[in-house]
Amino acid sequence: MTVRVLVADDQEIVRTGLTMILNAQPGIEVVGEAGDGRRAVELARRLRPDVCLFDIRMPGMDGIEATRALAGPSVAEPLAVVVITTFDLDDYVYAALRAGARGFLLKEAGPNLLAQAVHAAANGDALIAPSVTTRLLKAFADAGPAAPPKQPIEALTDREEQVLVAVARGRTNKEIADELYITLSTVKSHITSLMTKLGVRNRVEIAMWAYETNRNRTRR
Repeated sequence: MTVRVLVADDQEIVRTGLTMILNAQPGIEVVGEAGDGRRAVELARRLRPDVCLFDIRMPGMDGIEATRALAGPSVAEPLAVVVITTFDLDDYVYAALRAGARGFLLKEAGPNLLAQAVHAAANGDALIAPSVTTRLLKAFADAGPAAPPKQPIEALTDREEQVLVAVARGRTNKEIADELYITLSTVKSHITSLMTKLGVRNRVEIAMWAYETNRNRTRR
């Protein structure tokens, strides 16, 4: 099935470039464009795209506010949002994590990585640019959680702990399967179990929880 994407960036040349790149990828179609966050939220609610690709710094309503409006904790039917930013240690990115963003890319990302991030988000997965993952989540952890992390409703199994650490390192499902010598479907089952036990909605929040609780260092 074709993944329908909404692109939002206040710079027309960037927006046009992203749209051209995405439309050239198999199985991806840009169904809407917006130059600011308020328009992006309006279009997203009307078009219900599979994935929203948002810049962080936009006039009126920025990408963080737009992400929170479409994917925040209080949203009944959250949309998948991928944030794309210029700086790999931009403080706004941490806020976007808490706002519900599912993936993160730098604007220097090539077409392949951009397409991977869009497909991952559409499939309920998440992709964070490899150059960002460790530094981003580490900085997020050092800044301290907005509130004390919730404890699991049920103890994690040894295998779930291993998957948790792998997710916190930014590994994809396939990489986790290869690393732990288990099937892709088994990885997905563990991810689902982790989301249920931790009370989170996606793998980005799983990674955040791992860093908040220092679990990312438990099993090397």
